[in-house]
Amino acid sequence: MPELPEVETVARQLNKAISGKTFKSAVIHVPKMVLPLSAEDFVQNITKKKVLGVSRRAKIVVISLSHSLFLLVHLKMTGQLIFVPKVGKAVVGGHPQRDGGKDLPNNYTRAEFKFTDGSTLYFNDLRKFGWLKLVNETEKDIILSPHGVEPLDKKFTLNIFTEVFTKYPNRTIKQTLFDQHLIAGLGNIYIDEACFNAQVLPTRKISSLSKTEIARLHTAIVAVLKLSIKMKGTSARNYVTSTGEKGGFVKYLNVYGRGNLPCPRCQTKISKIKHAGRGTHFCERCQK
Repeated sequence: MPELPEVETVARQLNKAISGKTFKSAVIHVPKMVLPLSAEDFVQNITKKKVLGVSRRAKIVVISLSHSLFLLVHLKMTGQLIFVPKVGKAVVGGHPQRDGGKDLPNNYTRAEFKFTDGSTLYFNDLRKFGWLKLVNETEKDIILSPHGVEPLDKKFTLNIFTEVFTKYPNRTIKQTLFDQHLIAGLGNIYIDEACFNAQVLPTRKISSLSKTEIARLHTAIVAVLKLSIKMKGTSARNYVTSTGEKGGFVKYLNVYGRGNLPCPRCQTKISKIKHAGRGTHFCERCQK
């Protein structure tokens, strides 16, 4: 699943591509993806609405529309947003389904959005886990409010992080950072990388950490996320940017996806175990 840097990259690039455009029409091929609205109501409500901007909250793309409406998009595991201008090359963001951007609409297309300028935005999803919600501001806030503090927000101070992070002292670091109700947008890649940078094992209990270690982890989370956004995300397994390019952060990965390869810091073989329901990578020598 795309994590915070990947969704942020898609949102920023889509913001440039579709801001200012007006929806002319829409087609919903999989009605369950737009619940609780019916496909008919969804199409009727989005028609003639103008895109005011595109942003991100947690792992959700937020498309702000005129008339105080919002189109929320969750890519889940295999979702794609594909923008096709009237003239020029299509741009793809999300899971790089083979040939997913060709011969559109195709077998993976779940929704189509036509703009008045002749361009089109497609939502493709191989496994149909993603969703689209057209909501007002109150409904948007209800959907987004359960997510925790944004790790790139100014509010993500060391004090706030410590307060949130230590709420469940018997959980492990990875279990805690995975909890989207506490901290929004983190996933497997950046948790493993942040723990490596902070020199702590992701399997340690929160109660075992010193104030210095918590501070190092806070700094590492912010640094890893900022670098990944700068490099337009990670290309590991299933992500490309909205311009169809693979993310550039993969060459900066120290532990994730590098099981049995030498640690870049001490040359010890990187360990990989299953923890918190995910493959977990770390260096037994560098991380304590």
